[in-house]
Amino acid sequence: MNIRPARLTDASQICEIYNHYILASHCTFEILPIDTAEMGSRISDVLDHGFPFLVAELDDKLLGYAYARQFRTRPAYRHSAETSVYIRNGSEGRGIGTALYERLFEAISKLDFHAVIAGVALPNDASIRLHEKFGFEKVAHFREVGFKFGKWIDVGYWQLSKNATK
Repeated sequence: MNIRPARLTDASQICEIYNHYILASHCTFEILPIDTAEMGSRISDVLDHGFPFLVAELDDKLLGYAYARQFRTRPAYRHSAETSVYIRNGSEGRGIGTALYERLFEAISKLDFHAVIAGVALPNDASIRLHEKFGFEKVAHFREVGFKFGKWIDVGYWQLSKNATK
């Protein structure tokens, strides 16, 4: 498996991965699938702002992706990043998320960030395990803030600070 920076030509496969979660999971609060052009725009936005966007590839097939972006746009948040990771349906449990996050955090460590934040729609034991494996700690829990598939969904936030130890 090769971990590499995302390219705009990856947008179609990234859409395949993400649209599965839109249609079959509460992991994202988007409801309608997105197209390749929209995903390309999102990839460009991340890269144009100097943030890492990585893909895991095996035999020309993307198995997952991870990226970081500014946590919020107001200037005082400039030292806080938010991360996301998605794995192709059927490829879970193979260490792809771990491999992506190892490289993502290596790239983030070279940037000027003090805090890295991850929002997790609950329940999601696999995502919680992944984040806590990297030293994230749960810092917030918002009850019933999303509504999808006819039910209310909680969201937890996990944080990793520069001075935190694994």
